[in-house]
Parts: sequence; structure tokens; C-alpha cells
Amino acid sequence: MDKNSDQDFRDRPINIDASGQRKRINAKQPKGKWYTRRNIVGYALILFLVIAPLLKIHGHPFMMLDILNRKFYIFGLMVFAEDTYILALVMAVAVVSIVLFTVVFGRLFCGWACPQTLFLELVYRKIEFLFDGNGRKGKKKRDPSNTSTIRTLAKHTVYILVSIFFTNIFLLWFIGPEQLLKIITEPVGAHLVGFLIMMALSVFYYWVYSYFREQICTLFCPYGRMQGVLLDNNSISVIYDYKRGEPRNPKVSEGGDCINCLQCISVCPTGIDIRNGSQLECIHCAACIDECNLVMKKISKPYNLIRYDSVQGVEIGKRSLLNTRSVAYTAVLVLLMVILAFTVGRRTTIDVTLWRAQGTLYQQLDSETYSNIYQIMFLNKGNEPLELTLRLLDFPNGELSIADNKVVLPPNSKMKEAMIIKLKKGNLTGRETVCKIGLFSGDELKETVTTNFLGP
Repeated sequence: MDKNSDQDFRDRPINIDASGQRKRINAKQPKGKWYTRRNIVGYALILFLVIAPLLKIHGHPFMMLDILNRKFYIFGLMVFAEDTYILALVMAVAVVSIVLFTVVFGRLFCGWACPQTLFLELVYRKIEFLFDGNGRKGKKKRDPSNTSTIRTLAKHTVYILVSIFFTNIFLLWFIGPEQLLKIITEPVGAHLVGFLIMMALSVFYYWVYSYFREQICTLFCPYGRMQGVLLDNNSISVIYDYKRGEPRNPKVSEGGDCINCLQCISVCPTGIDIRNGSQLECIHCAACIDECNLVMKKISKPYNLIRYDSVQGVEIGKRSLLNTRSVAYTAVLVLLMVILAFTVGRRTTIDVTLWRAQGTLYQQLDSETYSNIYQIMFLNKGNEPLELTLRLLDFPNGELSIADNKVVLPPNSKMKEAMIIKLKKGNLTGRETVCKIGLFSGDELKETVTTNFLGP
């Protein structure tokens, strides 16, 4: 593959020059079927981001990560901190899915689903096109007068308002609409910490999307660097058909199909030259595919000089999604999903934690009776209230005292109570006696918990 000898694109990020200064990317707006498809997918994902924490299922949020209260709502299912094994499995499934997706389809996630790309390209970049025009041929270059300054101020005002809006959407996922409404409508002093967090995040978002932009992808995001490990010759990615395009020549009738028009670079949101091969900055957004196809149409050449393909597809004209790695990752993913489904299916609606009251041993009530004091925590994971009765299973003549032996748990709630167990001396088997406690809902045994009863 023929490349320019002075090309140093692998020595440093493409948006950093030889002196270490930033080269600002002003990408043109793409036009074509892939851009339309990406808009549809992207705006659907943004819509989900906006409405998901507002939806309710059985009175609970559809999606909410209530870290302060250690409650997590995932597609309407409430997961408590006590269910961290479920969250761990969900994270494992997500990680393996991304790895598998990368092995098969390269960095497609970055260009089509990553929040950084969605907000930058489908929101902030569109605002930029509205005020400044389309990239390098925009209004700013045609109109350097005072109206340009006014337009810039207006653009950044809209940036700030949009940043505040999406900050509030972000907070919805963690505090819910009711709490956010309080922060917005009540006096600032009543929710000073929440208000300061909202403002700090808004400033951060404004800085990222108005100034820092693609550097998040090229300098900080580790996902692009994973490509060197995960991609192989079978992976589908945005690729330039160098066999058909080389040698490049501006004269259509001479050389390959590439006329070196540089339009693929002009629309790239990270400013790379896709003709140089796989690069960590490439987010596989397909903007260069659309732009190249427009050029091919004008010069009466076949489409897809740049396309979604694999190295093997370019070399021999065949590509296969099945290889040892993709099959192995698929097997691991299926196994994790089966384990997750089994775990969720086996998840009980009641969880009980029992421990001895701090600083206590046993109490002798009379010559034949001893008592122990405990703390017991109940967790109702269901959507219905639950009434429980506690009974000693192994000692019919023992006594268990807790709120008249009945506990009423509201849906999706926790409750902590003090509990006293009394046993006769004849029941004790030594220094520690094992006690089993049954939790009954009516006559149905819901859960069994075991503890040690201390004696003389």
C-alpha cells in the first residue's frame, strides 16, 4: 500500500502538530445514507437517555442508579446493594459484549452509540453548523465582520443552555425527577450541594463539547487503544480499498480510483486520513464512506472505495465473521447470560441479615432462662407489601420477641429491628447453641436464617 513517506500519523495524535500544539478539527457535515442511518440510531439513543428515567413501572423508575440510597432500577427491576452479584454479572455481560462487538465490528460502538460522539456530532456539531455553516466553507470564513462575533456569542449561549439541559438529564439517572424538581424549584440554599454539582457538571460539559471535543477520543479514551489487541484481519471496520484506489492521481483517467481530493479527511470528526489504514483515532462513523461515494458518483466510478469491510475482504474479496476468537467470546457471553438469567430467576423477594447486638454476650434472666439480643435487617425486594412472622424452628419452648413477632415490610424497603431470643438451660448444647429462625408469610416459609446463641 502506497503511503506518503513524510506521514507521521502514528507518531502522535492526528490533532497535535510537531510542536505539540493542538490542531483544531472543523469537520464538514457529511451527507449520505450512512449519515442518515447514524442520525436515526443516535437520536433514538438520546431519546432513550432522556425518557428512560422519567418512565415508571409499578410506580418505580424504569432506569435509575440511586447510589446514595444504594438502590438501582434497571429496566424496572429494583436491584439493591445486597444484590451486587447481579450488578457484577450485568457489568461482566456488558464488558464481554463490547469486546465481542469490537472483535467482529471494530470500533463501531464509538461512532454509533458512544455518548461522547452522540452529543458532539448530533447535538453540538449541529449547533455549530447552524451558526457557522458547514465546516471549512462556513459563514465564519465568509463573514469576518462584527456579525461573526455576535453569531459566536449566540452559539456559545446555546451551548451553555444545552449543557445545562443534558446535565439535568444526567442527574435524573441518579436522583430521579422528584428530587431534581426540588433542586430546581426550591431556594438554592435548601439544596446547595445539589445545585453546585449541577452547575459544575454543566461547566464541564460545556468545556468538553465546545473546546476539548475529539481529544476525549484521541487522548483519553482507552477503547481506541484496545483495537490493537482486539482487531484482526477478519474484523469489520471502515477501510480504504487500497488495491482499487492506488496509485492516487488527481486525473481521473490515470492511476487508481482515488483522485486525492481529501474529502474523506474534511468530514472526519477526528481529522484522520482513512487511507493510511487502521488508526486509533478512527471511530468508524462512516462519514468518509458517504463523502467518498459522492465523489465516486461525480467521477463515474464504482461506489465503496471506502467501506465497511475487513482486511481479508480487501485482500481476497471474502470475509468471515466466524473465527476462533469470535466463537470463544460468544461462548463466554452466552455462558454469562445464562448465569445472569438463572441468578435473576433464583433471586428471592426477601433478604435477612442477623447479627448480635454490639457489646453484648448473654443475659441470665433466672436460674433456668438465658437471653441473647440481636439486630436483624429485613429487605423486601418485591413490589408488594410483605407481612412476616418469626418463629424458632428447633426450640418449641423457646421465646422470640420482635414487634409482636410480626413484621410488615412495605414494597422495596428495608427495616431494622431489635430481636430477643430466650432459651432454657436444658436447650443449651454448650458455649454456643445453633438456632434456626423461620420467616413465615402466613403458613409459607419464606426464608431461614441461622445464628449462634451464647450461654454459660
